Amino acid sequence: MVLFSLVATHADIDLETVAQLSTGASGLATSALAESPAVAGAVVLSTCNRFEIYGEAPNPDDVEAARAALISRISDTSGLNKQLVSRAFNTRTGADVSRHLFAVSSGLDSAVVGEREIAGQVRRALISAQHEGTASSGLVRLFQAASKTAKDVGAQTALGSRGLSIVSVALDLATDLSESNDWASKKVVVFGTGAYAGATMSLLRERGCTDISVFSSSGRAAGFVATRGGTALDSDSLPGAVAAADVMIGCSGSDSRVEADELARIRSASPQPLIAIDLALTHDFDPAVAELDGVELLTLESVRLAAPQEQAESLTQASGIVAGAATAFEQEREARSVDSAIVALRRHTMDVLDAEMEKVRARHGCTAAAEEVEFALRRMVKQLLHVPTVRARELAANGQQADYVAGLEAVYGITVEQPAQPAAGKAPRAAEAGCPVDRSESA
Repeated sequence: MVLFSLVATHADIDLETVAQLSTGASGLATSALAESPAVAGAVVLSTCNRFEIYGEAPNPDDVEAARAALISRISDTSGLNKQLVSRAFNTRTGADVSRHLFAVSSGLDSAVVGEREIAGQVRRALISAQHEGTASSGLVRLFQAASKTAKDVGAQTALGSRGLSIVSVALDLATDLSESNDWASKKVVVFGTGAYAGATMSLLRERGCTDISVFSSSGRAAGFVATRGGTALDSDSLPGAVAAADVMIGCSGSDSRVEADELARIRSASPQPLIAIDLALTHDFDPAVAELDGVELLTLESVRLAAPQEQAESLTQASGIVAGAATAFEQEREARSVDSAIVALRRHTMDVLDAEMEKVRARHGCTAAAEEVEFALRRMVKQLLHVPTVRARELAANGQQADYVAGLEAVYGITVEQPAQPAAGKAPRAAEAGCPVDRSESA
């Protein structure tokens, strides 16, 4: 099995294109698995500034077919032509997959370096894939290792102590633009009820803001504020809240957005200035609102440009943790890749032993002497298999598992099957043949 990823981020393409690519992201993994045998597993990571698909293919030759299937599906859902979609994604395979995801989860690849929301988004991406049944075992291990790495970076470096996030930087910018730094006196309207909306509510509370209203076009505002506080808005009460607001924050990314002419009409009689913070990748607010009198618009690009540069020492330390974790993950993965070869060798050896024991039983029956012979032979086989098993792990750690498999085929004529393929027609073990045997020393 081979891990691969398709990566489109703010670092390589504009956010508008990222937003278009991510259209229909929720059903991408399920449809890809159903439509292409080259895709054995998929997890989609879609955030405010990145759209990434992590996949697993049955073998290296299937990666290109898997990529083509995903590109085709993304093209269909986004309305973008396949050539543009293909150019938008960087494709990673092998160790590059884990190194990139571990860096992403740790906040090292974010617009705000060290930001903390991304680790939660990585966790939720895996949970969603598991719920949909698209997360293969290899991808589960990859994402779990990424989450552990993010925790290690947060605990062992200064990046975790600063508590930076896209939301916190945006609120800092809003503070700088406001006539008053006192958030306790501000009226805020939040659009959305997702993870970013939850993080926004928490940070607003930390800054002393108590007058917070929440609107959701999907009608989930009441349930959202029930556990977080605030006032739920509907389409009737929204205009009045926006007219009185000092700050409005877009976190929903829904199909409906606040248009510039609509906002101008609603706030035509509002004396106070308005700061609009648009954190939605697909824009909750019409970009033209920036041209309205008395309105300041902050976007993800504004946040990226204003994000502080972390100290070189902290970044170096965090990068070292990520690199070490990626190396350890790849070594473990390589070791796992020879499991099927080890199983094949043991099965071959035990089948030879069982065949010989059948001859002993045919001559002597299930006597104490026969059981003693089998006990001794099983101990000997266990000892004989120890060194080949250790060597298999060592060679795999050095990327030489193919040499080990080739050696088994050359010396023993053993064909190594894929781990997921159960062996058929195995010879019956001693107990199955009618002789109870103590297996405590079996290989």
